Amino acid sequence: MTGVCNKVGVESGSGNGTGGEVRQGGTLGVVGAVLTLLSVLLILLTFPFTAWSCVQVVLEFERAVIFRLGRVVKGSAKGPGLIWFIPWLDVVQKVDLRTFSVYICPQQVLTADSVPLLVDVVVFYRVVDPTLWFTRVQNGCDATHWLVQATLRAALGAHTLTDLLTQWPSIATRMEEVLHSGSRPWGVQVQRVELRDLKLPISLQRSLASEAEAERTARATMIVAEGEVKASRTLREAASQLSPVALRLRYLQTLASVDSSASIVVWILPTGILQ
Repeated sequence: MTGVCNKVGVESGSGNGTGGEVRQGGTLGVVGAVLTLLSVLLILLTFPFTAWSCVQVVLEFERAVIFRLGRVVKGSAKGPGLIWFIPWLDVVQKVDLRTFSVYICPQQVLTADSVPLLVDVVVFYRVVDPTLWFTRVQNGCDATHWLVQATLRAALGAHTLTDLLTQWPSIATRMEEVLHSGSRPWGVQVQRVELRDLKLPISLQRSLASEAEAERTARATMIVAEGEVKASRTLREAASQLSPVALRLRYLQTLASVDSSASIVVWILPTGILQ
C-alpha cells in the first residue's frame, strides 16, 4: 500500500478478514473454463518445471486476492502461507492487514462560533476485507485521507470552541463512527482518531490568558476574604467566652511574648473599666 499511509505496529487479521460479506466471483464462462482446464493439464504435464512459477508465499500479516481472467476467484482472500495460481491467467494482489496511520496536516477549521483554528489529527485504521479493498475503491489510502479531512471539517465546524476544549473525547468518538460508516464499504475499519494539536489565533490566546488570570485573581481574593471572615468570627467567639480575669491573664501573656529589643509603650487599664 502506498500514498500517505505509514505503517504502525503489527496487527494481523484472520484469514477471511472480519466484517463485511465475502464477494464471490462470477462464472468464467465456457471459454474461461476451457482455458483453466487446459492450463491445469499443462501444469501437470510439465510438473515440476512450472510448479515454481505457480506458487507465491503470503506472509502472516498479508492476504492475497486472485483475479482469474478479470474476475475474483471464488472464496475468501488467500493466505498466509503458500498459494497456488495460474501465472498466465491469474493476477495476484496482496494487501497488508497491519494497522496504518493517516496524518492530516494542520487544517484551517472554522468553529460554530466563528473561531478559526488550526487542527491536525492522526487516524489509525486497518483493512478487514481485502476483496472490497481492491474492488470497491481505486486508491484506498488516498480515499481514506480525503474522507478524514472532510469528516474533520464537518465535525469541528458543528461545535463551538468551548465544546472542542471540553468535549473532545466525545467528538472524537463521533468522528470514529462517521469514518467507520463511510469507509466500511471499502473493507476498512477505523480504530482510533487522535487530536495532535489545536492552535488558536495569537489574539485569542492572549484574551483567554487574561481571562484565566482574572479568574485566578478573583478566586484568590475570595479565599482571602473568606479566611478573614472566619478568623473574625473565631476571635469574637473566643472574646465572648473569656472572663475579665482570663482576659487579663491573656493580656499579660501577650506582653511577656513581646520581643525585649522592641520599643513598646504599654497602657495598663484597671479591671473595672473592662467590666
